[in-house]
Amino acid sequence: MNATLRSYLAELIGTFTLVFVGTSVATLQGFMNQGPAGWLGISFAFGFTLMVLVLVIGPVSGCHVNPAVTIPMAVAGKLPWSRVPGYVIAQCIGAFAASALLLALMREMPGYVLADHGLGANGNPTDMGIAGLLGWELVMTALFLLTIFSATRADAPPIAAPLAIGGFLFVAHLIGAPLGDSSLNPARSLGPALLVKGDALNVLWVFIAAPIAGGLIGLVLYRLVHAEKTS
Repeated sequence: MNATLRSYLAELIGTFTLVFVGTSVATLQGFMNQGPAGWLGISFAFGFTLMVLVLVIGPVSGCHVNPAVTIPMAVAGKLPWSRVPGYVIAQCIGAFAASALLLALMREMPGYVLADHGLGANGNPTDMGIAGLLGWELVMTALFLLTIFSATRADAPPIAAPLAIGGFLFVAHLIGAPLGDSSLNPARSLGPALLVKGDALNVLWVFIAAPIAGGLIGLVLYRLVHAEKTS
């Protein structure tokens, strides 16, 4: 298998792992009524899984596992545009496969009902205004990409990438998990929404548009803060 196909496979497996672990914890949090402590578990699940994935598949594909990372990386000249469709398709397939497997497993648990307990889909459970929902995603993704570009710059220590990137996703979920957002990742939102449908599908556009726009803003912020030229 050539390097390009390996990178696509790595993105598929990486996105599958992130979505499966993170949304499994989120789904069980609601299903088992874990209360406020469950938000911390969700944050750890997403943040620390990404931290591990940066170490595992980072050398193969860069560990984007997120279209909102892939597109700014291509704009910055750090990924050939020819690989963008393959990366995004692999990420979306991985996310959907993770949600489909989680649904199959949860249906084996007595009392689980998809309509009631969901699949950890992003949404708007607090009924905040759409501008607020867009704003959280936009700001947090911009800061996320600023972190990613900064932690992967040429003069950054190797350990900076997993710690900073996974650590920021952890912090983002401390804010967003109770609000139903902090996806920062269109693929992560797409997978469960396609199966849950309903409200999750109705607001899906927010979790696609805002992270991508936020990711591009994050690149601009990086270029303003750091002297390194990214294109």
